[in-house]
Amino acid sequence: MHHRGYLPVGLLLCWLVAVTPAQAAPPLEAAFIEDLQRLEARLQGGEPAAVEERALAQARRLAGGNAADRWARALYLQLAAGAASRQGEPARAADLLAEARRLDGLEAAQHDRWLHDEARLRLAAGERELGSELLAQWLSRHPGEPGDHWRLTRALAELERWEAAATWLDQALAATPRPDPRQQALAAAVLRRAGREEEALSLLTAGLADSRDPAHWREAAALAQRAGEPGRAAAIWEAGWRAGVLTGSEALRRRIELHLAGGTPARAAEQLAAALASGALDDDEANRRLLAQAWERARDRERALAAWQAVAELSEKGEDWQRLGRLAHAWGRDALAERALAQAGQHPAP
Repeated sequence: MHHRGYLPVGLLLCWLVAVTPAQAAPPLEAAFIEDLQRLEARLQGGEPAAVEERALAQARRLAGGNAADRWARALYLQLAAGAASRQGEPARAADLLAEARRLDGLEAAQHDRWLHDEARLRLAAGERELGSELLAQWLSRHPGEPGDHWRLTRALAELERWEAAATWLDQALAATPRPDPRQQALAAAVLRRAGREEEALSLLTAGLADSRDPAHWREAAALAQRAGEPGRAAAIWEAGWRAGVLTGSEALRRRIELHLAGGTPARAAEQLAAALASGALDDDEANRRLLAQAWERARDRERALAAWQAVAELSEKGEDWQRLGRLAHAWGRDALAERALAQAGQHPAP
């Protein structure tokens, strides 16, 4: 398998040597064909520096010649580009292909082959602006492979050109029935930044069942919240917890908070009460307050009043006693309301 910055030379050079009349390329002298083949063999044999030096020397010697010389020069430049890419120099390789593409009389199909290779090399070199421009130009004339659309989508995303990235992403997704996790993450990010959050959420949740990546589950839950679907966020987190993907005390507390925000406060309270009893979460004031809020939202009067009383006794804050008093009064527990309000008077606000 070639490194992503490599330029595959062999098959292309075979095509160049075996030119058909329909391709309308000038015929090459036998000496040039033999020299190109020898250089290609040396390149495949691991001599990229020597091949690049020889190919560039030949290209310079052929400058300013006739149509056949220009064609031979283009082939030497292409071979030099392949050698440069083998040496881990994709930018230099791309420059050489660009020079070859600019030669007069180049056949259109070959021009586009080098355009495609140059675009890929520009992107491998980190030249995202030019690389994405060249690849989009090539794709405007060719259907391309799914990898081309994904490559262009990623480049545009890295340039933060979200609308353009989303346009190419649609084509990438259409050609990829089952995106891999990396593609799925890219697609969700692009759709989200392009303002298509519901599509991003659908894409993320579609692959959750097969994912063991906690970040995937966390992102899906966060996206559901941002889309104004807290109940869906809670359901996603709950599924991730039950699947054993989301673990630990922080994930447990987040699970509880999402149930509280998502309209299932009784479940949040039950989970928090169990966590405090087992020691899975610290039995501190913050968690006791969250438990009281959960029981209150669940309208479980006895548990809510008991929980708020525990909070007030722990915090010794007048505002907590006042809250207990107001709830007790609203729920017809007058004796408790009087005791709570009396305690509030003994613990004035600081």
